[in-house]
Amino acid sequence: MFRLFMVLVLLSSTVSAQEAPMTVERMAEIIVTIDPEANVTPNGFELTLEDIPVLIVVSPAADRMRALVPIASVEDVTPEEMLRMMQANFDTALDGRYAVAQGRVWGVFIHPLSALEREQFLSGIAQTVNLARTYGSLYTGGANVFGRGDSGEIYRELFEDLIGRGQDI
Repeated sequence: MFRLFMVLVLLSSTVSAQEAPMTVERMAEIIVTIDPEANVTPNGFELTLEDIPVLIVVSPAADRMRALVPIASVEDVTPEEMLRMMQANFDTALDGRYAVAQGRVWGVFIHPLSALEREQFLSGIAQTVNLARTYGSLYTGGANVFGRGDSGEIYRELFEDLIGRGQDI
């Protein structure tokens, strides 16, 4: 009986320590904290970070979200750049990915909505912004870059800035 009690106590404390499921409303609170000028759209949000436009598309019915950053016109991408993006998707883009849609190259972060935690969301946004910033050079989402370079520190600075803006959420 004591063991069962202890297991229940441990389980209840673990559950209460976890974040509440992500909702569109909670996501809006986080977004407005990191960009007070953000706009609500019929399918999500538009914001700007580091002078880079970020689109957030949300589908609560499908329990999905995606953050998108436009990078370049597909017409301007060389075969070598396309290969480099695919290599980056394997090792340096991290949770963000390079993608092609509607004639554009995008930096994207895709995740189930309800399972998304605040820091994962902020990290995903930071990674997509970094994919745009490092396109044509390092092709990286930021932290945990394999090899040498400055991008890890660039990512950490942006991520820490985003975390600091929404500390109360």
